[in-house]
Amino acid sequence: MRKFIALILIFVVVLASGCTGSGANSENGNATLTVTDALGRSVEVPKNVERVIAVGPGALRLIVYLNASDMVVGVEDFEKRYSFGRPYIMAHPELKDLPSVGPGGPGKLPDFEAIVKLRPDVIFITYVDGKTADEIEEKTGIPVVVLSYGSLGTFDDEELFASIELAGRILGREERAREITEFIKSIQEDLMNRTKGVEPKRVYVGGIGYKGAHGIESTEAGYPPFRAVNAENVADELGEGHKSIDKEMLLEWQPDYIFIDEGGLKLVLDDYSRNPDFYGSLRAVKEGNLYGLLPYNFYTTNIGTALADAYFIGKVLYPERFRDVDPEEKADEIYTFLVGKPVYEAMKEQFGGFGRIDLSNGTVKYSLPTSP
Repeated sequence: MRKFIALILIFVVVLASGCTGSGANSENGNATLTVTDALGRSVEVPKNVERVIAVGPGALRLIVYLNASDMVVGVEDFEKRYSFGRPYIMAHPELKDLPSVGPGGPGKLPDFEAIVKLRPDVIFITYVDGKTADEIEEKTGIPVVVLSYGSLGTFDDEELFASIELAGRILGREERAREITEFIKSIQEDLMNRTKGVEPKRVYVGGIGYKGAHGIESTEAGYPPFRAVNAENVADELGEGHKSIDKEMLLEWQPDYIFIDEGGLKLVLDDYSRNPDFYGSLRAVKEGNLYGLLPYNFYTTNIGTALADAYFIGKVLYPERFRDVDPEEKADEIYTFLVGKPVYEAMKEQFGGFGRIDLSNGTVKYSLPTSP
């Protein structure tokens, strides 16, 4: 009899182990999954996640990309105040009606008490160190998973793809995560194939936002949309990343084409009203090759906008290679895939959209070179 009871106990233990699975925990009946986040931290999360919070620059954007906005139970005040220039909020304005989880913005921690009241299963966060992530987890008692955008020096960013895959696994959106990565890589491949073997054009981008709006002197060496279509920013000789140049350098460089990030367009127009002779001395301006781009740096990278910008740049520089592409339609195709709605017209209304910039009257007109 004792042997029989012992065998029964062994069977129950084995059965329980089989139900929880490797790395799972069935305490209180809640199975868990152990994952490794972008910082290499081991985090135990519920196997069935239903309620999430995403804080820090770009975190909520990735959840929207994963078609999981319905799981979000609270957002930062930053997301509520500014839908300007961020397609994921423009496509999902209902997110702004959710309870607040803190002020948001770079370097600002969430409101721990507000988060605890909302009872999320997981907190996704970006741009924090391991110590901060551990502190949030300790004070809220909620698993904290750190995600990363990587460097985004190109559109083929393995850190970003790994974070999308990780969040997709936690949210039960593995297939959607694969689709996002394949979509971005397919665009990169398409742009590369279209511009293979071209003679690189000498170009410049100004008005780049960097901790606020800036004028024509603000640029980015190694600008990803340029690299995607084999164009060379004349400022690349200065190194990598954001650069603030002396405007007179543009008179020396004399790029063939100048693009303006429309987040800084007003400042460029103000500068033109004070210094029209300077702008009139630029070859690109004289030849009508001054174009507007949608700004994509707002609460870190709006990936869809960066991809759309690359197609517009390609259409301007190599019209024969992009003869089948309508940049506005392409932008909406990209937005629809990533955020679920075609929001190009809303972006155009806010900033000006794709087209030639007329400095004399401050307008952007959708006008492109024609294919030969």
